[in-house]
Amino acid sequence: MSDSEKEILKRIKDNPFISQRELAEAIGLSRPSVANIISGLIQKEYVMGKAYVLNEDYPIVCIGAANVDRKFYVHKDLVAETSNPVTSTRSIGGVARNIAENLGRLGETVAFLSASGQDSEWEMIKRLSTPFMNLDHVQQFENASTGSYTALISKEGDMTYGLADMEVFDYITPEFLIKRSHLLKKAKCIIVDLNLGKEALNFLCAYTTKHQIKLVITTVSSPKMKNMPDSLHAIDWIITNKDETETYLNLKIESTDDLKIAAKRWNDLGVKNVIVTSGVKELIYRSGEEEIIKSVMPSNSVKDVTGAGDSFCAAVVYSWLNGMSTEDILIAGMVNAKKTIETKYTVRQNLDQQQLYHDMEDYKNGKFTKVY
Repeated sequence: MSDSEKEILKRIKDNPFISQRELAEAIGLSRPSVANIISGLIQKEYVMGKAYVLNEDYPIVCIGAANVDRKFYVHKDLVAETSNPVTSTRSIGGVARNIAENLGRLGETVAFLSASGQDSEWEMIKRLSTPFMNLDHVQQFENASTGSYTALISKEGDMTYGLADMEVFDYITPEFLIKRSHLLKKAKCIIVDLNLGKEALNFLCAYTTKHQIKLVITTVSSPKMKNMPDSLHAIDWIITNKDETETYLNLKIESTDDLKIAAKRWNDLGVKNVIVTSGVKELIYRSGEEEIIKSVMPSNSVKDVTGAGDSFCAAVVYSWLNGMSTEDILIAGMVNAKKTIETKYTVRQNLDQQQLYHDMEDYKNGKFTKVY
């Protein structure tokens, strides 16, 4: 057993209700490092884990997809009906899981709630996610496959096709969520992606309203807009894009004025804060009191855009929960997305609180000429 393991084990014995943040401050390690050590102690059966984990200080609860992502990078222009040379990679992903990892890297206490298969794909996700989030609330189902996502990436770095196997998330029903109400009730914020069905979303809207818990919804695709809850009045934030907004609101967005109309429609339906992005074009933020249009410019060093929306959402939520101004909230989202797409990782590996603040200062000081 290492010195760090011994020190953490001693402190947990002294106070089984100590939080990961308190442990990190006491022994001078990062919170993700402490989480990783605790996971190792649980695996070695030095710590049972349950009482300790359930008494974490108020977590952010992320609910939704955890996938194995397979990406195929095309070397040249894609040619139909023939073999195309590619380079392939395999990594972990899923909208809610990606958001959870971003937030964990930023030092937040995060609990992840999802469904998976009993397979090697889930074991891979678990091994790589554990340092950044609590996975005790993920349920494995014997006759299901862990979610998977396959993306075909063009030579320019854009996604040409995306293929998603997400049937396992149909297991996340109101009954599934009710069994985990002890966790939901403690949440300082619940973030949910639209891989959940409408009934589950309706339940979460009612639950967060009753218990006065902040609720953030992040959309995932136009087809999944059918999963939006019947009433939007419980939603503190929705982070969505132009195509998904067009699908849900049944309108066309072809100008800045159209974007403003669409954002207002979201507010009129009950959403308190809305962000609508449109790729490398402008984005809009709107609430009942404020409207901001931000120009968005592409990076010259795009490697992979897959995690852009998730990194944007995570930084927005982090900044909001930490009391930043609307302007800084939007800057945080944009710089985190830009830095992410300039790597081949779905979640950038150098992200932490200090790095995000540094990137935001660089942007404010004019060191970012282009922001995604």
